[in-house]
Amino acid sequence: MAGTENVKQLSSCNDARAMIVRAKEEGVETVWDRLAAQEPQCGYCALGVSCRNCSMGPCRVDPFGEGPQKGVCGADADIIVARNLGRTIAAGASAHSDHGRDILEVFGELAEGTTSGYSLRDETKLKALAEEWGIETGDRRLPEIAADLAEAMMEDFGSRKSRLGFADRVPEQRLDLWAKLGIMPRGIDRENVEMLHRTHMGVDNDYVNTLLHGLRTSLSDGWGGSMVATELSDVMFGTPQPVVSTVNLGALRPECVNIALHGHNPLLSDVIMQAAEDPELVSLAMEKGAEGINLVGLCCTGNELQMRKGIPMAGNHLMQELVILTGALDAMVVDYQCIMPAVTDVAKCFHTAVISTADKAKFTGATHISFDPHRGLEIGTEIVRKGIEAYANRNPERVRIPEGTVEMMAGFSVEAILGALGGTPEPLVEAIKAGKIRGAVGVVGCNNPKVKQDSGHVNLTKRLIENDILVLVTGCSAVANGKAGLMMPEAAEMAGPGLREVCQALGIPPVLHMGSCVDNTRILVLAAALAKFLGTDIDKLPLAGAAPEWYSEKAVSIGTYVVASGIYTVLGVQPAIFGSPNVVKLLAEGLDDVVGARFAVEPDPEKAALLIRRHIESKREGLGLPFNKPEAEEAEAA
Repeated sequence: MAGTENVKQLSSCNDARAMIVRAKEEGVETVWDRLAAQEPQCGYCALGVSCRNCSMGPCRVDPFGEGPQKGVCGADADIIVARNLGRTIAAGASAHSDHGRDILEVFGELAEGTTSGYSLRDETKLKALAEEWGIETGDRRLPEIAADLAEAMMEDFGSRKSRLGFADRVPEQRLDLWAKLGIMPRGIDRENVEMLHRTHMGVDNDYVNTLLHGLRTSLSDGWGGSMVATELSDVMFGTPQPVVSTVNLGALRPECVNIALHGHNPLLSDVIMQAAEDPELVSLAMEKGAEGINLVGLCCTGNELQMRKGIPMAGNHLMQELVILTGALDAMVVDYQCIMPAVTDVAKCFHTAVISTADKAKFTGATHISFDPHRGLEIGTEIVRKGIEAYANRNPERVRIPEGTVEMMAGFSVEAILGALGGTPEPLVEAIKAGKIRGAVGVVGCNNPKVKQDSGHVNLTKRLIENDILVLVTGCSAVANGKAGLMMPEAAEMAGPGLREVCQALGIPPVLHMGSCVDNTRILVLAAALAKFLGTDIDKLPLAGAAPEWYSEKAVSIGTYVVASGIYTVLGVQPAIFGSPNVVKLLAEGLDDVVGARFAVEPDPEKAALLIRRHIESKREGLGLPFNKPEAEEAEAA
């Protein structure tokens, strides 16, 4: 078990530390214990030079030249690393794009009138999307427009077209580049299937060719499946606008039935929210001795609800076991992605009901209630009843909720940002030109137990805003920065003088919450809008991306489509590629000459901030804008 003596090395968060200590006291295993049990982890796998794609293996090659240099089929380190990375990209892109398909299918059924609990809540966005996709709106009924839009978007999944529908959002310079390189995303499923085909033994044995298709595969996610998910979620559940909420385990209320919504799909969480407001269910909870029903979010399902409804967040990825350890959680409702199988083991030590809902994501030890959008509200009601029933089994003497919450502002969709600017990116562009905002960085991604929880996100963000760099956050990073107090307008006092002035004038934080993992597409859309306004390509802008604590295949796909879109990206956790110096050189240097951006790996957030600031200043110089070279800081860091 994780000992109390090193708890401060595991997490930056007081609420997390308190529950890690409790886990030790209760003899409950957590993610940090399981990581310790895996040490030493396989060095071949960490370098990306192991392969088990066929039964002639498993194989490994020795990157140090003392052992085998080729697998049984003859693949060398370059081929094996490229194959593995390509499959990782495809898995991540598939996860996000399948999420998009789920949203799209229900959207289509909503248009047909066969769902329960859903409506077209943003008429303006629906019509704007329809016009963007060449669908007539006129005096037509909204369901008719929605049906045509659903059909058009569904074609992008199995597309035989030359490019995806959302490609028109991309600056022409970037589209021309993708076409020249042969990486224009043609169809969402098509690119993923082709990557799996290419990485089968005996197909693509040119590591550069494989990785170029990796770029195309990721683009089918960023400008395809994920973008579909974000845009249609806005139409169905409302386009986010700024809202103040809270974060921390203190969001749990001892006097209430507490239900945590965990995963990534808003289809489920939205109807559960509706059910939790049902007077009959509230009365039932009160009959059981509770004062009401309290919903809290975990991971990106929580971000979806917080962005649109202000539902409080209990925490991010590494908090999912710890929220159960409070003894106050009555039900954890999960859909898919980033849900640890271990949550059911922890729940056995308490009264918590774990309820799985997606047929593609069942969990041993959980109660499975198959979600059906045709009976959405009915199923949401059934799930909330399960939470109320579990509350009756709660032992008040085992409840230990860490005190206190932190306020955070969420809801910064592209529409909200542009709305605050008067409907045009011009004020933001002028602030950048003047140097009040030196640039913008998307700090995104997961938690990874190999990194002190939230430290990478928070320390990097602090250094950036101090230097007048606007930070855009999604996913687990949003939760981390919210807990650190960086996502309220008052946090402008921690920013540099230029950024502070802009934030105070607009009444916004220096760190803007843009949503869940799939909502990284909002950052792409904003970047493309800025580039088009200036008549240039995205790679010319003072922008960067960072994933300080990433762990998932989805994060690999995100990072790749961000780079392929022209945005320099710094990773805080080393990817499994270092067994091939050629692959490393291509990704860390060569891509600059190909797509105008590249990857860097820097686990130290202070040094990562320096890399990003140097990059932003170089882009400002390229645009003929005032720029600074942080040479003194570079020397100090060295």
